[in-house]
Amino acid sequence: MLAAVGAVILAIAYLLNVTSTHTDAAFTPFSLLVAGAFFVALHLAGFGWSAPSSSRRRWRR
Repeated sequence: MLAAVGAVILAIAYLLNVTSTHTDAAFTPFSLLVAGAFFVALHLAGFGWSAPSSSRRRWRR
């Protein structure tokens, strides 16, 4: 999930950079690049949401 968030932020940063759109200082393409890389790094480090594992769902007889 965090990788998807990071990918969306990176896509927005790319679009802002390509179109040379001027935004406020807080939302520059570089700051969005850092935020997107941060979310991707969190995903690769193992943080975030994931689907429940199959070991949690055990059938009882």
